[in-house]
Amino acid sequence: KPTSLALQPVITPELVQGRLHLKCSYSPNSPEPPLHYRVLWSLLSSPGKREQVHHETTQQTFSYVEIDGTNLHLGDTVFCTVTAFKRDSPEQQSLPEDSKGFYAGIKVTPLALTFVLNRARGMGNAWDNSCQTLLVFPPGRQVPGVPDIALSACQVDLLAGPCSGDSCAAATVTVTAVTDLAQDGNHVSLVSAQPLAPRDLLWRAYTPGHVKVTVRDLPTGNCYSFTDPHIITFDGWRYESYEIGTFLLCRSESRVFEVHIRQWDCGGHRSASACNCGVAAQ
Repeated sequence: KPTSLALQPVITPELVQGRLHLKCSYSPNSPEPPLHYRVLWSLLSSPGKREQVHHETTQQTFSYVEIDGTNLHLGDTVFCTVTAFKRDSPEQQSLPEDSKGFYAGIKVTPLALTFVLNRARGMGNAWDNSCQTLLVFPPGRQVPGVPDIALSACQVDLLAGPCSGDSCAAATVTVTAVTDLAQDGNHVSLVSAQPLAPRDLLWRAYTPGHVKVTVRDLPTGNCYSFTDPHIITFDGWRYESYEIGTFLLCRSESRVFEVHIRQWDCGGHRSASACNCGVAAQ
């Protein structure tokens, strides 16, 4: 009966003479006489279906396939299936063993972000929101430089290194909603990426996924101090103030922000009266 040799095939990427290859590695976990291996490479053509792209018989404990943009492309999920047999009895094969699917491309996560504009804090409006490499554009119009969001960087480098799990390189970009103090409705933008200098045809036909960013525009709270002074708080309460001096009008408990006002004698004849004459904000 066919038996499992616990070959445990694993796919890793590797540059071979400057060209991108996938390497399928496998080996029996117990001493065996010299074996031959049949390696079948396939890609995920649709959910639950695979399409064969290459196969070979070898005595090596590895097999290569090139991502050449013809049979295999960036963005494909690739599998290798390995069976083993002895040279003098090729009809007696071990059970086929599958590798995990290897996604040969750039994964973007998360796929969606949502901001509430009046709660957004940070340095969004100090970052560059006119990126040409990491593109930002509204759906349907590829126009860089949407003012509702900003990116922490216009360019990120995926540096080659040893693969860990299913990742061989990673980079992070922070997205921040720009607090423009304008009530201009909700906005949806997309953040996408493209190679900075695509020297290889392989990259010219490939675009990583995009991130959908929704900026929800909620009304901003307001408070007032006006004329002699009438004060209306953020929650709508009304007060009168007739004192002379400099006072703290409001202070944020979550960030460094406060407003001071100065009230001075308005020269009331019948009763004490004070008017706003100065303001300072931090």
